[in-house]
Amino acid sequence: MAHHKQESYALINATLLDGSEGMEPQANMAVITDGQKISWVGPSTCAHVPAGTSTIDLAGAYLMPGLINMHVHLCGSGKPISSGNAGSIMGKLDNPVGHLVIKKILSGSAQQQLASGVTTIRDAGDPLYGDLMARDAVESGRMEGPRIVAAGTGITVPSGHGAGLFAQVANSPAEAAAMVRDLFARNVDVIKLFITGGVFDATVAGEPGVVKMSLEMASAACAEAHRLNLPVMAHVESTEGVRLALAAGVDTVEHGAAMDDQILELYRGSARTQLPGRAPSVTCTISPALPFCKLPPEKTRSTEVQKINGDIVCDGIVRSAKQALAAGIPVGLGTDSSCPYVTQYDMWRELAYFAKYVGASNAFALHTATQVNARLLGLGDVCGAVAAGYDADLIVCEKNPLDDLSALRDVSRVFARGHLVRRARVKHLAELDAELDAIMAMPA
Repeated sequence: MAHHKQESYALINATLLDGSEGMEPQANMAVITDGQKISWVGPSTCAHVPAGTSTIDLAGAYLMPGLINMHVHLCGSGKPISSGNAGSIMGKLDNPVGHLVIKKILSGSAQQQLASGVTTIRDAGDPLYGDLMARDAVESGRMEGPRIVAAGTGITVPSGHGAGLFAQVANSPAEAAAMVRDLFARNVDVIKLFITGGVFDATVAGEPGVVKMSLEMASAACAEAHRLNLPVMAHVESTEGVRLALAAGVDTVEHGAAMDDQILELYRGSARTQLPGRAPSVTCTISPALPFCKLPPEKTRSTEVQKINGDIVCDGIVRSAKQALAAGIPVGLGTDSSCPYVTQYDMWRELAYFAKYVGASNAFALHTATQVNARLLGLGDVCGAVAAGYDADLIVCEKNPLDDLSALRDVSRVFARGHLVRRARVKHLAELDAELDAIMAMPA
């Protein structure tokens, strides 16, 4: 949002949570912004507020980096609908009026993310390149929204996950590489592959995450993306899928599954085919998996087979994150919003699930959703921390999230690249909130 009128703020008497791994609340701190950037951080008593700067007294409220959501689809609200006819709907929308409809939906979702305290999202694929439209509207200042790292439309295989909705179908390695070049020409920030199936398209109980994309095709896509200096994220929901993804050169494994020693070696390995300078990582997404386990199938609009497979996938995501943390492999956090029961405003729940099911401390969960996610997006020196020189992506909470992560449910102020967000408000889906609160209260 570089084109907003340049605003400058002095946020004084803040209790600062800086996003670092061992963060402790620092009382009576001040943060001064100058346009897009943070210009100074220090004790309130030492703050020199430049002329023309608006002072906001936070009266002890908690100030921290904006949250970063590593896995978002902007095309849905989280209300459960059966996904069977999505492809045919998309076909009908591929016209000027349809593009406006998509743009309106995606813009609204992006603003919900922002209102809830998420100042950066990575879009994991959306219909008709709508995320690129939304990103460019934010960048030009035409729309208030989070920073969007956009994949455009993903790449899948015939009858593969996402086909027709978030993804186009490649029939050969050469075609996959050509699609990467086309996406690069459209100015995407990341390439998304769908390597395995998902819970909704698994046909056999006990076999979710069936490998659909060949090693040759995944390798061709990764090689072409890396040649163009684009990172690759991939939908993977089985152990064999993770093995293939890492061997092919995928940079961030989305969702993940239980790992064996060979996979741990591939994550750590020296014979990496990943983008130089970035270790491969896994993105933990408990939010879409948990409702399958905890709610009856009629609520999630799923079959008995999908329920069984949902349990397996949920277990795999949690085990993958635990194993990765134990082995020193980076773990990012994302919600997979648009999935059934995953709203556009509930990133705080993913942090709470990470603490509850993976066993991370509240501070480590907040650190992951800010500094770690920023680093995994290649934005580690741009956002995710409260320090001079960083973008002023900041949120304010009245209560301390280190005591209880549900403090992040109510964010009283959001700054996106120095701009104070005034218009965006979270529009709650009360029925979904009630179901999700019930899940939150269940024992781990």
